[in-house]
Amino acid sequence: MNHRITVCISCRRKGTETRLGFELIERLRNALSAAEEMIPETFDVSGVACMAGCDRPCTVAYHSTSKASYLFGDIDPKTDVDDLIAFAKQYAYLGDGWCSSVDRPGKLRKSTIARIPAADSALEEQKARAS
Repeated sequence: MNHRITVCISCRRKGTETRLGFELIERLRNALSAAEEMIPETFDVSGVACMAGCDRPCTVAYHSTSKASYLFGDIDPKTDVDDLIAFAKQYAYLGDGWCSSVDRPGKLRKSTIARIPAADSALEEQKARAS
């Protein structure tokens, strides 16, 4: 299964011109490479121009086919990479991607902006209601 971590490359802290996404992408790629044997699935890490989390920079999304997606905000490239890697390990094992906020590692418990159901599970639920 293909997993992806997407990082906003436009996000910047208020009052600064520093864009945190590029640093976070590099740190995530290095940490994922170091943790490769402990994570059962591969994760592609890429940047995107904007994820509309401007009030909570830097934003990071986790998504995969047939799994719920997550959007986290207020991520600091210097202090939050360990929590992001721990969530990657957890997310890889979640069959449908769903987990409670209390089950998320560290800072991610309180920095969740959204959990979005997988498109195929939302479609199945809609079909079941229509029947």
